[in-house]
Amino acid sequence: MKKWSKKPVLKQSVQEMTEKYGISPITASILLRRGITKSREIMYFLENDRRFMHNPFEFSSMEDAVDRILQAQEEGEIVLIFGDRDVDGISSTTILFEQLKFMGIEAMWRLPGGNDGYGLSMEAVDEFYAQNGTLIITVDCGISNNCEIAHAAELGIDVIVFDHHNPPEQLPSPAIIVDPKCPGSQYPFQDISGAAIACKAAAALRFTKSELYKQEICLLAVHREEDGNSVEAIKVRNLVKQEILVQKIQPQTVSFSKTKFLSFLTGQQIFVWNQSQTMSLLKETFGSSVEFNVLDLEKEFSKLVPQFSGKSLEQLKKASKFAKYAENDETLIETFFNIFVTCMNLTLARQFPQDSIQEEKDLQLAALAALADIMPLKDENRILVRQGIKSINAGKARPGLIELLSKLKLLGSPVTSSKLSWNVVPVLNATGRLGQPELGMKLFLEEDSFKRDALADEIIAMNCQRKELGQKAWEIGQKTAEESIRHFSGKLCVVIDREINRGVSGILAGKLTSTYKVPSMAVTVVDGIAIGSMRSCRGFMLPPFLDKMSDIFINHGGHNLAAGFSFEESRMEEFKKRLEVLCADIQLNDEEDESIEIDAELPPQYLKPEILSVIDQFEPYGEENPELTFLTQGLKIQDGILMGKPDPVHLKLVLDTGETKWPAVFFGEAQRLHRDFDRGDRVSVLYQLQRNVFNGNVTPQMILSEACLTEGGL
Repeated sequence: MKKWSKKPVLKQSVQEMTEKYGISPITASILLRRGITKSREIMYFLENDRRFMHNPFEFSSMEDAVDRILQAQEEGEIVLIFGDRDVDGISSTTILFEQLKFMGIEAMWRLPGGNDGYGLSMEAVDEFYAQNGTLIITVDCGISNNCEIAHAAELGIDVIVFDHHNPPEQLPSPAIIVDPKCPGSQYPFQDISGAAIACKAAAALRFTKSELYKQEICLLAVHREEDGNSVEAIKVRNLVKQEILVQKIQPQTVSFSKTKFLSFLTGQQIFVWNQSQTMSLLKETFGSSVEFNVLDLEKEFSKLVPQFSGKSLEQLKKASKFAKYAENDETLIETFFNIFVTCMNLTLARQFPQDSIQEEKDLQLAALAALADIMPLKDENRILVRQGIKSINAGKARPGLIELLSKLKLLGSPVTSSKLSWNVVPVLNATGRLGQPELGMKLFLEEDSFKRDALADEIIAMNCQRKELGQKAWEIGQKTAEESIRHFSGKLCVVIDREINRGVSGILAGKLTSTYKVPSMAVTVVDGIAIGSMRSCRGFMLPPFLDKMSDIFINHGGHNLAAGFSFEESRMEEFKKRLEVLCADIQLNDEEDESIEIDAELPPQYLKPEILSVIDQFEPYGEENPELTFLTQGLKIQDGILMGKPDPVHLKLVLDTGETKWPAVFFGEAQRLHRDFDRGDRVSVLYQLQRNVFNGNVTPQMILSEACLTEGGL
């Protein structure tokens, strides 16, 4: 039995977090045990509003990308969107294609199919040139396509790269690059999917309909403090902070012309909150000779949000959620800025209701992509996935997705991140793995519901074929895996076999990694080209490792823990020898601790259906946010039933908590009834909590990880 581990937390820390954020002690203790202690980190676990997501124009190059697309719209250019074959690539391409079509742009899309390699190809560039195309937009790829982008430029084709993969040392040129991992991107969060970036681009394009696009405005606030009047101003462009100026000034002690505010405010459109009060304080500060031309936002914004009516900025700051999560005390001008952005978003939503509907559809695909690409479920990824799932569960599943959910029998009960990850993602991924990602695109773009239904059937059948190929690849991989690991001194597993279907090489590499706990690669050969996938673990980063073989590769790229590459088959022996040399420098962390981390211990009296609200608080679950594991001691086994057909290998217990009888499923542990514990015994259990849906009825249940007699001691 694995070791059970529960990190200690200070009672004072729990109390402080409970009081500051208005959460339960259980929620606070879980956050502390998981090391989630910074205000900004906590915010993404407690808030669900899209307002807490980052602004697309925080990308330093987003405005350039948007302007180039607007130019294509204005001049009637032909635009190609080039994506990738996986869920993220299909989703990214769909999102951007729908947005460009909505704008009336003559857009076409292309995904690598059949035996095409990853990323933009020379063939695609040349064929697009023959169609008189002038702008290529890559999504979920492109950051490593230096040669292809240079070739496009020679043909007079501009390129915009929307990617999220690690950039090479030399960025492709000439191109407008929007990638959070690129130096100078200025985006505050690196680990978003390609579809999330496509979402951002679509949102930025929709914002261009606002009169505020590219307009620099200034917010101004003044308030009294004990040591003088605080004059605060902030410049805003595309709803993004540009500059902030805060200065304490003793009234009538300094001329306005001697302050930095003269140059800061000159030529600016200035907005204030409560014009009469602001002007009075400005005259008090600088004298009556100073004139300010300002616009008052209080009345207009109070119509949008009635709770704002009659409130000062000081009062609104006390109620501000942003202020609650600020690491340092939020300034008054920052409160004003947050109000401004919130109200402008509300205004745009009312002016363009169709945009809000489309954004929901985009977020559903972005949620799928985040789960498929195993993005860490922290920061804005949490809200992005939550919002996508919320939209699906509200009965607004987008065309294509609703057919898949129906075929997979996922309608009629709440969809969760786990259900999407385990059921929908592999099915949609099968299209790309078997060389037909266009089927996934067509499923999402097809307007005829009968055709979508047929496409969903075809894709599900394709996934069954993918499973068979995956099993065959695993049988191949097992034959040589252990010998390979010994050959590479326990640091690497390399399986090379042309019988491996290229579409499941990533699956095989992942399974080898999880089974043998070493970085693994699976390589096959197609038409004289070796194509490989690599997966990592134990802290070993793939991009620097693969970069050392860039002279061999035709192309390569990916993430820190998942990457791909290709090279000419004639260089296979050179590749193997290079691996032997590079293996000596591989450094792996110790194997992951086999202990089970306990998030919280729940006394039996806490086990009521209401406890599921804590589970909901920490959704979505996935990468860097595993399902919560609880400990409860001294539960009486009221009943035990064996489950499974044809062999009953699973165990279902009924545990008595006093007020509530909890069903508890123990997968694969049927033999433990009568051997380790029996009816009437009291046990201590580790478990996750879930909702079980059967015939439309929803009941809470435990999924046990471990169990032992309480008398055995914990």
